[in-house]
Amino acid sequence: MQVSSARALKGPRRFARTARNTSNPRLQFLRGFLKNPVMVGSVIPSSSKLINKMLAPVDWENTKLFVEYGPGVGTFTRPILERMKPDAVLLTIDTNAEFTDYLRQDIDDPRLMPVTGSAADVEKILADRGFEHADYVLSGLPFSTLPPGVGDAIGAATARVIRPGGAFLVYQFSPKVRDFIAPVFERIERGFEWVNVPPATLFWAYREPRD
Repeated sequence: MQVSSARALKGPRRFARTARNTSNPRLQFLRGFLKNPVMVGSVIPSSSKLINKMLAPVDWENTKLFVEYGPGVGTFTRPILERMKPDAVLLTIDTNAEFTDYLRQDIDDPRLMPVTGSAADVEKILADRGFEHADYVLSGLPFSTLPPGVGDAIGAATARVIRPGGAFLVYQFSPKVRDFIAPVFERIERGFEWVNVPPATLFWAYREPRD
């Protein structure tokens, strides 16, 4: 699925925050955390240092579909849109319909496709919208606190939807997520960011290109 040329943007920053039906992002984020802390990793959105480090390896020139799990109020969503090319698509998946509605109302950008659903269903979500694969998937979901079996299902489904040469970008407050991604990704790089509350462990899990 491609964004038509008529809808293509003329620059990387052609998205705007609208005033209608929106609330303070931090309050919205806190509400989401209190409503379902198991699915929201932290009560405080990620720092700009973490965002920049996490997104640094992405090959934006060759990214057509970027998927984000648990976008919340768009802390990563906006920087991703700033970096994406005009004909790319950012599909966000969140189990919290309030966050999905918030992004839909607050970010005016035709490249953004907010979906309410489970990351474990990413294959169906993409297929239903005409996509065969994603170039990159980003997740801040707290794998260590997910119900039994859910982390494994998300890791396996994500590995199946990412194209060879693409990657699963994961930021966590526990290194346990490696247990869920190591069995299904060929190469994993690890980093750390102290300038965040709390400090976060970063993983870049790659699908190696086929020979």
